[in-house]
Amino acid sequence: MALDGPSNYVAPNGLTEASESLPIFDVQRVQLQFDIAADFVAAQVANNVLILALSTGRILRIDLDSPEDIDDIDLPKKSSETGLIQRMFLDPSASHLIITTTLGENYYLHTQSRQPKALSRLKGVSIESVAWNPSLPTASTREILLGATDGSVYETYIEPSTEFYRREEKYVTVVYRVLDGSPVTGISAELVPSNPESRQVMLATCGRLIYFLGRVVAATRHGRDAGGSIYADLFQRETALIHESANSSSSAPSSLMVNSSSIAGSHQTDSQAEKEFAWLNAEGIYHGPLSAGNPFDNAKMLPRSKYPATLSARGVRKMIQDPITAMTLTRWHVLALVEGRVVAASRLNEEIVYDQAVLEPRQSSLGLLADLTQNTYWLFTSKAIYEVVANDEDRDVWKVLLKGNKFDEALQYAHGSAQRDAVLKASGDYLAEKGNYLEAAKVWGKSSKGFEEACLAMVDNKEYDALRKYLLSQLSTYKKASVMQRLMVASWLVELFMSKLNDLDDSIATKAELTEGATEGQVQNQLDETQAEFQDFVTRHKSDLDKKTVYDIISSHGREQELLFFATTINDHNYVLSYWIQREKWTEALNVLQRQSEPDVFYKYSSVLMTHAATGLVEILMRQTNLDPERLIPAMLNYNKTANVSLSQNQAVRYLNFIIVNHPNPSAAVHNTLISIHASSSSTSESGLLNYLQSQSSSPPRYDADFALRLCIQHKRVQSCVHIYSAMGQYLQAVELALESNDIELAAIVADRPEGNDKLRKKLWLLVAEKKIQQPGTGIKDAIEFLRRCELLHIEDLIPFFPDFVVIDDFKDEICTALEIYSRHIDELRQEMDNSAQTAHQIRSEIAHLDTRYAVVEPGEKCWICSLPLLSRQFFVFPCQHAFHSDCLGKEVLEGAGGKKKYIRDLQAQMSTGDLAPTRREEIVKELDGLIAEACILCGDHAIKQIDKPFISSSDAVDEWAL
Repeated sequence: MALDGPSNYVAPNGLTEASESLPIFDVQRVQLQFDIAADFVAAQVANNVLILALSTGRILRIDLDSPEDIDDIDLPKKSSETGLIQRMFLDPSASHLIITTTLGENYYLHTQSRQPKALSRLKGVSIESVAWNPSLPTASTREILLGATDGSVYETYIEPSTEFYRREEKYVTVVYRVLDGSPVTGISAELVPSNPESRQVMLATCGRLIYFLGRVVAATRHGRDAGGSIYADLFQRETALIHESANSSSSAPSSLMVNSSSIAGSHQTDSQAEKEFAWLNAEGIYHGPLSAGNPFDNAKMLPRSKYPATLSARGVRKMIQDPITAMTLTRWHVLALVEGRVVAASRLNEEIVYDQAVLEPRQSSLGLLADLTQNTYWLFTSKAIYEVVANDEDRDVWKVLLKGNKFDEALQYAHGSAQRDAVLKASGDYLAEKGNYLEAAKVWGKSSKGFEEACLAMVDNKEYDALRKYLLSQLSTYKKASVMQRLMVASWLVELFMSKLNDLDDSIATKAELTEGATEGQVQNQLDETQAEFQDFVTRHKSDLDKKTVYDIISSHGREQELLFFATTINDHNYVLSYWIQREKWTEALNVLQRQSEPDVFYKYSSVLMTHAATGLVEILMRQTNLDPERLIPAMLNYNKTANVSLSQNQAVRYLNFIIVNHPNPSAAVHNTLISIHASSSSTSESGLLNYLQSQSSSPPRYDADFALRLCIQHKRVQSCVHIYSAMGQYLQAVELALESNDIELAAIVADRPEGNDKLRKKLWLLVAEKKIQQPGTGIKDAIEFLRRCELLHIEDLIPFFPDFVVIDDFKDEICTALEIYSRHIDELRQEMDNSAQTAHQIRSEIAHLDTRYAVVEPGEKCWICSLPLLSRQFFVFPCQHAFHSDCLGKEVLEGAGGKKKYIRDLQAQMSTGDLAPTRREEIVKELDGLIAEACILCGDHAIKQIDKPFISSSDAVDEWAL
């Protein structure tokens, strides 16, 4: 099967296609790919499956997804016995088919079967309409309603069976009868979305539309298991709502169509979607939403007069309106077949949007059907099949909704920015006309409404809250490149916020709003909301705000809280700190400072904060790792000058101690500052300063020793001065200073410090001893006992310091001990002198024997250097029996002489001159012999120096590889 191109299109009532390239609908004839000799007598379509009944009694089942596969099905009996097929009813899932013939025979065909089964219990019933079960079953039909020609409504349950003796229908029950016996031309049964146990049942006759709403009996208990009806109680218990046609006619076409509403069903499942119904009758098409309650309240009639009449052969319009022979519902339109023309009318405003001639004059049709699952629409005649194709059906829906002031729905169906903008502008204008400027401002801000026009409208009406909302919306639409626009709008918003906040504060203060019905609590809530809105605005748009401008605006209104919030948001901590400091709010200033990490902020405000909030500031400073402590020294010194506290509570000392302990490399200025504070303190205790000085054990110390010494001398910190002298190695000055202060114990401790220098230690201890002995009230025994701490002092060293009138008995024991020590020492010296005399005598004896010492030289003995006979020329013989020619030995010694080489050459040069005196020559010869023959070159130091010299030189003619 294939589709032909569109037929000739006639615009209804002078309508033109205008900007749309295609009409909303287009009727296309389906080209059949198979030959059929007989005519179509009935047709159905559902779930993309097409069912055709032929005049020969055959049934064709065609899957439109694969139209080449066609099921050809015959009725069990010949058409002469059963009659012609009159109607067919196909459920929306295309699973169940009911066939009715002209002789009252009814058959059932399941989608998985090729053999129709006779419905014996329905024999003789002329079925006009079927209401399928809303659950869309596939294995069975479950409970369905059948409308008959005699006005009866049957309930049945059809379940396919392979057993020959079992009937297809489990039960058939008459549940309702139309009073006047009119044929039930349409019937539907739908779920109620809010109550799954309820049903909405609608019956249509030629002149009436009947509606029932109520609960049904549980199908599992009565319908399926017990074989009873589930709808009987509903029809008996509930009162029907009836809508009657004013001009009913039994000859006029009548049908009922129910499908999902386009608006409600677009985002919901079929079971939850709101349904739309349409009833074709003699007056026209009555349609509306199938809402629970009274569906006729919102329904409206689309009269036949809305449809244009056809032209006569002479080109004039008929005076009598053509009847509507068939109709169906699309998502947004009512499709009707009017005298061979397919006419589409909008369900929203009932305007004709499409009118196209399809059939030949007086050509009848089999129906205008809709495939609800696929949203396709079909027109059948006895010879042809047409598909009504929807082309962008909802493209004009937004216009219709807009005219009806349904702005939200119009915006939902607007396509493109231009359509959405048109809806937004119209919506804003409508809200403004109604006086709802707040909502209008939100909508205008998203549209292309003129900025000046919108602002003037709100200013003229003093709608400043709405103006604020509008500017906020407008600000979000500006691009980042529109710097000036964003700046101006943002500044204006700040002004509006401040004015609003001041008005609310004034209302609370004067209770002015109470006369207008607002309580003080409500005004306070409004104030809180406005402040939160301002804070959110500043946070999101701080880059669009000029700092100086905003400061000026907020300051002019006196809004302290908002001013500080803005400064904090833009990280202008200098401003916030200076603000609190100027007002002497030290706690608030510290709260701001502890959230900062910029070093310059701490350097700038440290002096004033140390003066007024030292403890809190030091706590904050100790948590900072990126500060230069040296730049905080002025603040520490200024604090120390004004603070009248003890050193234990001195915050400058606390901070400097923390830096010295924890900082990786504090500068000397930090150490010097701490020393200065300690030294200049009014406290007489030096414990703090001494503890610090003793902790600085590095050499050289990290503080300036000269500076520290001058301070300690200036402020008479004796113990600290003594420690500094000691650290500098000036032990004599340290001891003298300690003794000047009569601190003999400290002087004794310092005197012991020069380790390894006994001479200096003794000198220092003598100074201590003199002071100790001369100290008033000190006994001789006590002094001697004290001085025994130094092992270098003896009694003879101390005697000069004793007074002349001292009795020897006071230190008799010490003198005796000293004399015994001296006696032992004299004996040791005498023994050493005896040993020395013996050694000298032995040396003199050995010197005397040197003149008689000799060496034996054997005939043929060779020089150890040149290997020539030794006796051939002058030679030297050493006690080790090594012998060398004089010239060979001199040459060898000269090569390794090192520093003596120049001196030997000078002596040789003097020997070569002929003007030397004989005595001088003898002296030079003796000196040369002494230098050359000082030691054997093979046994002495010369041999050691030649350790790296090879045994065989390159000049020796020796085979290196010879054994």
